[in-house]
Amino acid sequence: MRIKATVSYDGTQFSGYQSQPKMRTVQSEIDKALRKMHKDDSIHSVASGRTDAGVHAWGQVIHFDTPLNLTEDSWLMALNVLLPKDIRILSAHPVSEEFHARYSAKGKTYQYRWTRKPIQSPFERNYSVHLGKWNPDLKRMQEGAVHLLGTHDFTSFCSSQTATSNKVRTIRMLEIEEKNDDLILTIEGDGFLYNMVRTIAGVLYAVGIGWDEPCQVAEILEARDRKRAGKTAPSHGLYLMSVTYGE
Repeated sequence: MRIKATVSYDGTQFSGYQSQPKMRTVQSEIDKALRKMHKDDSIHSVASGRTDAGVHAWGQVIHFDTPLNLTEDSWLMALNVLLPKDIRILSAHPVSEEFHARYSAKGKTYQYRWTRKPIQSPFERNYSVHLGKWNPDLKRMQEGAVHLLGTHDFTSFCSSQTATSNKVRTIRMLEIEEKNDDLILTIEGDGFLYNMVRTIAGVLYAVGIGWDEPCQVAEILEARDRKRAGKTAPSHGLYLMSVTYGE
């Protein structure tokens, strides 16, 4: 039986999602719980994609194959007891064997968060990026964001370490809004390259504080050169909100 599960995690204390030798990762903790539950070291999970160290998730999606036939409540109870408290399984139910957490995905939604608060609470320091003395202009950021909508080659907006040769992606929605003292960027697309969302956040931040003009976002996109895009935004402001499938 194949199980699809939705996972939420606080990325603060993890060295990213993907399993790495001698490192604490989200995948390694999930697989450890699954193996303990099954008493089988061959059990492993597959995720919709990896997230970097410090990145959080409200709605990461995984799948795993199991001989156990349990109710959703039983899966949630068993796995959440075994998992550390910075990872929670939110849902778990059987799916077709053709379902694949990564390859069946039709889109993802991310959020990036900054805070304008003069003094950032120590309890929020790992969950939004403090703007401090900088005061990005929301309208300028929104004007710059328009140039990224649609289907483009996003070479300028991904890490030089990206292994994928096809860097064409479609951004279906990109909004930036202000709520209380927070700036929130929400982006949805058919898929994202390594560091793509954080690079977009970094470029729009630079536009907001006047380092670049809104029209220059189009020039950066057309250049297909990562060096043109400036700094990648810090990881702890990023959240994987949801993954969509054609179900």
